[in-house]
Amino acid sequence: MNNNETLDPEDWDKMNSLAHDMVSDMMAYLRNVRERPVWQPVPKVTKDFFNASVPLDRQDPSDVYKEFRQHILPYTKGNIHPRFWAWVQGTGTPLGVMADMLASGMNPNVTIGEQSAVYVDRQVVDWCRQMMGMPESASGMLLSGGSMANTTALIVARNSMLPGVREKGIFGLEARPVMYCSTETHSCVAKAAEVTGIGSEWLRRIPVNGDYTINTDALEEQIGTDLDNGLRPFCIVGNVGTVNTGAIDDIAALTRLRDKYNLWLHLDGAFGALAKLVPEYAGKLRPIETVDSVAFDLHKWMYMPYEVGCVLISQRERHKAAFAATPNYLLHHERGLASGPESLNNYGIELSRGFKALKVWMSIKEHGLYKYAAQIEKNIHQARYLGRLVTSQPRLQLMADIPLNIVCFRYFVAGIDADWDQINKEIVMTLQERGIASPSSTVIGGHYSIRVAITNHRSIHYDFDLLVSETLSIGDGLYSLQLTEK
Repeated sequence: MNNNETLDPEDWDKMNSLAHDMVSDMMAYLRNVRERPVWQPVPKVTKDFFNASVPLDRQDPSDVYKEFRQHILPYTKGNIHPRFWAWVQGTGTPLGVMADMLASGMNPNVTIGEQSAVYVDRQVVDWCRQMMGMPESASGMLLSGGSMANTTALIVARNSMLPGVREKGIFGLEARPVMYCSTETHSCVAKAAEVTGIGSEWLRRIPVNGDYTINTDALEEQIGTDLDNGLRPFCIVGNVGTVNTGAIDDIAALTRLRDKYNLWLHLDGAFGALAKLVPEYAGKLRPIETVDSVAFDLHKWMYMPYEVGCVLISQRERHKAAFAATPNYLLHHERGLASGPESLNNYGIELSRGFKALKVWMSIKEHGLYKYAAQIEKNIHQARYLGRLVTSQPRLQLMADIPLNIVCFRYFVAGIDADWDQINKEIVMTLQERGIASPSSTVIGGHYSIRVAITNHRSIHYDFDLLVSETLSIGDGLYSLQLTEK
């Protein structure tokens, strides 16, 4: 054993040269993204490559990088491409890439200690608070994404509204706690109900209106029924941009119900909350400023590299009371490394946290909030543009209104008996396999639908023109084939 050996390079100059190659290659990769297919299948040779056993001996870093370029880089999901609209996923930026490199080089644990990264994290969270217009009493946390942000908020809701639950658990309560959301709410809320001990059975899924927003009359009726049955309603989860159609619940109406029945009001604004930056939506989304908590993702409609989400809690004291714990090994000191800001461990579950705030900090400084608002507004207008393209084509059918940035449509010929669900499924897979575009899919009104979620700063009108023309071309071929087979 060599007690003087480390994991640092034996040849720093060689590593520096390799690092420069990596940066140059990645900048070219980003610059030329439009020239490549959106997605391509992973070949068998690459799948077999990833079946190799764990390496026991060293390998030259240059060879490792060659393997990355051969087997990893060509077969990505493709969400940085201008025609990627599957699910709701952001595109990233060049400076964001570099920020992640800098953060990894510093490699801080951003939870405790007198260090610059903690101050950056605090400032970014406060910027997020300002973006949502929440009061100065609010606190927040950067997390991996909407799932953890929603879960964190619902832990605070549970611990705040159900006294003693942190110590005794829900079985120590006199009445069974109940939560409410619409049938259009993201599945992570059901998971949060499960992991917080509430149980998915006690998450009431309220029906929606024709525009896919929560039916507040049905919600109030269900709350009344639960109260009559001796249960303890404690939390409503509203949507600011549902995952299927981008619908925005009536936040003001939910706020009134919150006040009337003494409930916690949380908003899942994974992508839609950021529409608050757009003047057209500022008034509609102003009630966000009065809710108890809101979750949203900066790696979605702020176009940051993965991963970074945010949760904001309107009252810092309640946020801290839900998580605070100070073991002997995390004591705060007056001076030295253990001084500085309060440990972020008191505001969440994680004690180990990467420096995800740096890419947010650098990116917002690079572009400014006005430019981000303009990009979000652009995506909303692009959704409306795509909607007009769809409605102008007799063989395409718009499946839902377009309240925000999601367009759901299908290939369909009225009056003709065909397996339209299968035809549209084939259209989606063919668009992806040919590298033309990557929409996703959902079911609207019982029909398989092509779903285009636009949180892509690289998309331009040409991309939507191509999507429609290729959808028609592929659909016409599949429709003719199905008629022939019949």
